[in-house]
Amino acid sequence: MRSLSGALKLVWQQRTFVAYLLWPISMLYRVGFTLRRWCYQYGLFSVQRFHVPVIVVGNITVGGSGKTPIVCAIVRQLEHRGWRPGIVSRGYRGNAQSWPQVVTPHSSAQVVGDEPVLLARRTQRPVVVGPDRPAAVRLLLDSHSCDVVVADDGLQHLALYRDIEIAVVDGERRFGNGFCLPAGPLREPSSRLDSVDFVIVNSGNNNAFSCRLTGPNAVNLIDPTMVRALRDFRERKVHAVAGIGNPNRFFKHLRSMHLDLVEHAFGDHHSFQRSDFNFSSGSTILMTEKDAVKCTAFAEKDMWYVPVTAELDEKFYNQLIERLQTE
Repeated sequence: MRSLSGALKLVWQQRTFVAYLLWPISMLYRVGFTLRRWCYQYGLFSVQRFHVPVIVVGNITVGGSGKTPIVCAIVRQLEHRGWRPGIVSRGYRGNAQSWPQVVTPHSSAQVVGDEPVLLARRTQRPVVVGPDRPAAVRLLLDSHSCDVVVADDGLQHLALYRDIEIAVVDGERRFGNGFCLPAGPLREPSSRLDSVDFVIVNSGNNNAFSCRLTGPNAVNLIDPTMVRALRDFRERKVHAVAGIGNPNRFFKHLRSMHLDLVEHAFGDHHSFQRSDFNFSSGSTILMTEKDAVKCTAFAEKDMWYVPVTAELDEKFYNQLIERLQTE
């Protein structure tokens, strides 16, 4: 499965022969998605609106774009400015028997998904997950006193009315070969960005708002009070583990700290088992925060995660709050 994922990502970066073979299917996908959008736009499918504003943060490509740290940053900033935000998410790869589900910092990532648990831990705000986004919002508002909802992912989930749309773009990989699925990485044509309210480019600069992810420290999985600077790991070989949409972003960050790495890339949302860490005895392991929420049950003393923080321009926050106040 990992090799298939890697092969697809290579195809998606260039307009290869394989990409052109898949292109007719991409056109069918694009037509189908356009028809679906029209059905929502012209009232053939219902769109549910709520009495509080809804902010959707998503992307138009498959794979990691750094969206989750940006959601955390937005939620913290809203709270800092006097709002009471709540979060909804799909709960991707969660195996709950019923939906929607309330997520707490102690929830099982296997039940509700890894990103929602990360969001609950980092923000300490109410989080509800479920594939039916309007149902998740109803439960959130019924069970918590929130005056704004932030939807983690969901640009393509059109049954939920959104007051503000924010699209996150990977500044390094951009839109790959520019084709829609399955010939390319696009969930929607790149022209979709013309209709959103804000575009945030992660690790890139252009006319959109730029974002920088920072993470100078590592936190111990067994004892979260143990925090060490990444530079302290320079004198040893480190096993770097990443099961995210773009593992190379994590590895690149660690390499920028001049660490001696053995890199282990897994598929996005990989369900980690202890056997995935059969390295030499006493190995130091660094992983992403999203992966760490799935590894606490079998954590060992030299397993660490690297939390990252999204740094966004103050101008973005000012414009976001101004938009909210007019909704």
